[in-house]
Amino acid sequence: MAVKSLDAGTDARSGMPMRTFGKTGARISCVGLGCGSRLLSYKDEDKAVAAVHKALSLGVNYLDSAFGYGSGVSETWVGKAIAGRRDGLWITTKMSERDGGKAMGIIEASLKRLGVDQVDLIHVHSLLGEEDLAKVEAKTGLLQTLYKARDQKMTRFIGVTSHTDPVTLKEALERHDFDCTQMSLNAALVGMKSGKGGMVINEALTTSFEHIALPVALKKKMGVTAMKIFAQDGLMRAASVETLIRYALSLPVASAVLGMPQLEFMDENIAVAKAFKPMKKSEMRDLSGRLSKEHKARLDQFFRDHVDA
Repeated sequence: MAVKSLDAGTDARSGMPMRTFGKTGARISCVGLGCGSRLLSYKDEDKAVAAVHKALSLGVNYLDSAFGYGSGVSETWVGKAIAGRRDGLWITTKMSERDGGKAMGIIEASLKRLGVDQVDLIHVHSLLGEEDLAKVEAKTGLLQTLYKARDQKMTRFIGVTSHTDPVTLKEALERHDFDCTQMSLNAALVGMKSGKGGMVINEALTTSFEHIALPVALKKKMGVTAMKIFAQDGLMRAASVETLIRYALSLPVASAVLGMPQLEFMDENIAVAKAFKPMKKSEMRDLSGRLSKEHKARLDQFFRDHVDA
């Protein structure tokens, strides 16, 4: 799938490029606001709410939160920021709890914190290895609860994210009818391969989300969002912000979800998105070849146990 096929025009008010979010049919901003540790770093509620308002004013309509981000703090701040302006926004939250019974209570509380009767998307948050997937898939596991939540119109769509294991994410996407997925996609080709005894490094550059999990999602017409495009700042000295954003947006994804802990970062990142021109495939190959050779092993180790909270 080419990036051009996802093009949903430009928002007339803000100049933000919009893309079609897979089979959901939604029109979302090509940059989304990550409301995890980077939003929590504002520390003060008023400053965090102001940051969300600024993102919205610049054309961002995709907000990505989770109960696990500060045990509900992020959802509370997002809820205050969107009060009275829900229309036209895409609200995502995520569930780390694997026990279905406990998860339903968390979902109900998340809706209250966000101040909505329904979110657009609930993800299985941060899928790890095969054992974790088995917990999600159990009869009393999270997946069955998400189906119920969708049936009860608590969420419009369901999805799954992974920071660490493209092989297990591929299996999950193949086995289940998720509407959306979010995965680590960056120019260093981050992604580890499952192995006996846990996570093991495989030096073949094809053990990445881009090569293993992304094709499955595209084949099934899922809405795809990219995360960790800066590798939790692990690539900031290796390439420019513009280059890293351009690489991610040149992939067939609907949006790159960015944590923006300072308002000036928000101005810079969104300006890059608004001026976006796709990289040539040869340019992407050269960049990913260099960055993966220099940084992939180190970043795979870092993301082995990483969960943004």
